[in-house]
Amino acid sequence: MKTYLFSSLFLMLTLFSATNLEAQQMDSSKNNYVVLTKKVAQLQPIILTAEALKTEEGDAFGDFQIIICGKEIGDITDSEKMGEFIKKAEKAGVQLVACGFSLNKFKVDKTKIPKEMITVENGILYNFQLQKKGYKSLSL
Repeated sequence: MKTYLFSSLFLMLTLFSATNLEAQQMDSSKNNYVVLTKKVAQLQPIILTAEALKTEEGDAFGDFQIIICGKEIGDITDSEKMGEFIKKAEKAGVQLVACGFSLNKFKVDKTKIPKEMITVENGILYNFQLQKKGYKSLSL
């Protein structure tokens, strides 16, 4: 019985200590954001939001990423549509991210993806990974 009690107590202390360490590793001095969108046209209001938050928060503004996924992912290869968004995103410090799963599913030519964008294997998984790191998330 004593062994069971001590084992349970040890297990509980280990779990609570590990949780505490993980919370300490997150940098709460910066506000980080991730937005998951399915439409390139939504980049305009999302980037405007990033610019407003950057102005409002000053030094507390951290990272801002926009993940593009879904059946309209092919629009990112249209330089006319993307050109202005890429300039605005760079100026605002916003990282544009393409979902590799969507690129594959909808057979998008990866050589036509703007070089300023990064590609991740799975945009939804990447979004969850950022949320686990403390990012505030919105899906449109």
